[in-house]
Amino acid sequence: MRHPLELSPFACTRDWIMSAPLLLRRPQLPAYYTCTSCLVRLSRWRGSVRAKSTAAGATAKPFTLPSKPARTRFAPSPTGYLHLGSLRTALFNYLLAKATGGQFLLRIEDTDQKRTVADAETRLYRDLRWAGLQWDEGPEAGGPYGPYRQSERSQLYQEHAHKLLENGHAYRCFCSSERLNALAQQRHKMGMATDYDRTCAGIPKEEADDRAAKGESHVVRLRVPEQYPAYKDLVYGAFKPLKRRGHVVETAYEDPILLKSDGLPTYHLANVVDDHHMKITHVIRGSEWMPSTPKHIAMYNAFGWTPPQFAHVGLLVDEQGNKLSKRNFDTDITAFQEMEIFPETLTNFAALLGWSHQEKSDIMNLEDLVKNFSLKFTKGNTTVTFGKLHFLQRKHAALRAKAGGEPLMDMVQNVVNLLTGPESTYKSGDLGVLQGDSLLLDEYVQKVIQADPENYTNANEWVYRNAFMFQLLRHPESVTSADGVPQQVKALRDVKEWNRDELNTKIKEIIDARPEGRAGAKDVYHYLRKALTDKDDGMRIYDIMMILGREESLARLGADS
Repeated sequence: MRHPLELSPFACTRDWIMSAPLLLRRPQLPAYYTCTSCLVRLSRWRGSVRAKSTAAGATAKPFTLPSKPARTRFAPSPTGYLHLGSLRTALFNYLLAKATGGQFLLRIEDTDQKRTVADAETRLYRDLRWAGLQWDEGPEAGGPYGPYRQSERSQLYQEHAHKLLENGHAYRCFCSSERLNALAQQRHKMGMATDYDRTCAGIPKEEADDRAAKGESHVVRLRVPEQYPAYKDLVYGAFKPLKRRGHVVETAYEDPILLKSDGLPTYHLANVVDDHHMKITHVIRGSEWMPSTPKHIAMYNAFGWTPPQFAHVGLLVDEQGNKLSKRNFDTDITAFQEMEIFPETLTNFAALLGWSHQEKSDIMNLEDLVKNFSLKFTKGNTTVTFGKLHFLQRKHAALRAKAGGEPLMDMVQNVVNLLTGPESTYKSGDLGVLQGDSLLLDEYVQKVIQADPENYTNANEWVYRNAFMFQLLRHPESVTSADGVPQQVKALRDVKEWNRDELNTKIKEIIDARPEGRAGAKDVYHYLRKALTDKDDGMRIYDIMMILGREESLARLGADS
C-alpha cells in the first residue's frame, strides 16, 4: 500500500510563491492557480521583497568562474525525452565544468518506474552526444562514484534516511490518507498553507521503530527547522527565507517526505545524497527548483555536509509568457534533428537563452562557448523566439562551407539525398548535364553550397531557393532575341577563357558600349540574373556563371548558337 503523500517535488502551487524575490515581481510567470493559503504566504513576503532585492543587487559579485575545477551534473529523469529546456540545463553545467577544467557528470534519476519511457534513456545518450555534450562520469562512461542510476542506489538512500531518524532530524509518519485529506481541507478553509501538523513527530522513537518493524505503512519526513538557513544564489544573490509563522490556533510544517512507503526516495533525499557523494560543487538548474533549495540546504545541515553552490536560471517562456511546452515549440531534440538543425546551431541557440557574454558576435560553436563562458545569467524568465535559431543556422552553415570537412559533407549528402530520392522532382538527366563529365553529383552540390551558404537552413528550403542550379532552364526566343540587353549580352560567347576575370571584363565592356554606360549597369545585371536563374535575387552572378559553366550559361542566354 502506497502512502497518500508520495508526491512530486512540488507539494502545491505555493512553491511558486516561495521563489526568490525578483521572480515574484516578474509578470511573465505562468498564471498558475493560487489558493487562499498561498495568498497569505505571499502577503508575508511582499514586505521584504524590495529590501531583499536591493541588498542582493548591492552585494552582487562579478560573474566570474570559480577558481577551482567545478564538478557539475545533469540529472534527468527517463520519463520523457531531452527537450530544449533540459538541453540548456545540461549545456550550462557542461560549460561550467569544461571552462574550469572540471568534470561533467550524467546521473539518471529513474526512481519513478511507473512513468519511465522505455527508450528515453537510450535517446538521452544519443541526443547528448549529438549535441557534443559527452559526460566524464556516468552511465556508459563509468567513474569512481557510481552507480549513476538512482534505482541502483536505493540502499544508500535508506541508510541516510535512517541516519536522520537517529539524529532526530527526521521522523516516521503513519497518518492515513483520510486524515491527511481532511487536514488539508480544513486548513485550506482557514486560509492556511496545507502543510502537515506533525502529529506523528511526537511518537516516541522506540514506538515508531516497532510499528515500522511490524510492517505498518509509513513514510519518513524531514523535520525542518523553525527557519530555513540563508544561502547565496549565484544568480539572485543573498536569499534569506522568512521565519515560519504559525496560525493563532493551528501550526503547520512543511516537513517534506524523504522516503516513500515502498522504501524508495523522493527527489529531495536522493538529490542531496547523490550530489554529496558524487562531490558536486555547483548546481545550475531552472528557477522552478528554487522553492526546494532551502529544504535541501536544511538537509545538508542535518547531515553535517557542505552544500554545493546553486545558480538558478529563469524559465523558458513563449511570447505570451507561458512556459514552453510541446504545444509551443519545447519539442524533444529529435524534432530539431529532423529539421536538420546543426548541433552547433542548437547549442549556440540554447546558450543564448538566459546567458550573456562580452563578445562582439553571438556566433559560437561549443569550443567558443567554453572559452567565453561565465556565470552571467539573466534574472527572470527568457522569452524564446525562433527567428534567432534560423539566423544562427545560416551563420553556422557559412562556417561549415568555409571550413569544409565532414560537417560540410553532411550538408552535401542531405541535398544529394533530396535531389535523388524517390519523391524528387529533379530529373537525373538535367543533373547529369549540369554536373558535367568532370564532376560527381556531390562535388557539384558542394560547389553550389559553398557559393550560397548563408541562405542554407535545411536541404529542402535551400534546394527550393536554388532550384535553377539543379534543372535545365531555357527561355523562348522572343525573350532571348529581344532588342537591347538580351542581344547585347550574347557577346559573352566571345569569352575565350571562362573564368571570373574574363567574364567581369566582358560584362564591363557590354555595359560601357551601351548608350546609358555605367548608369545602366543595373539593367544588364538584372537581365543576366533573370535569364540565368529566373529569379530577381540570389547568389552572386559570377558564381552562378562559373558553376554552370560556359555551355549552360550561354544556352540560358540564347547565345549558344
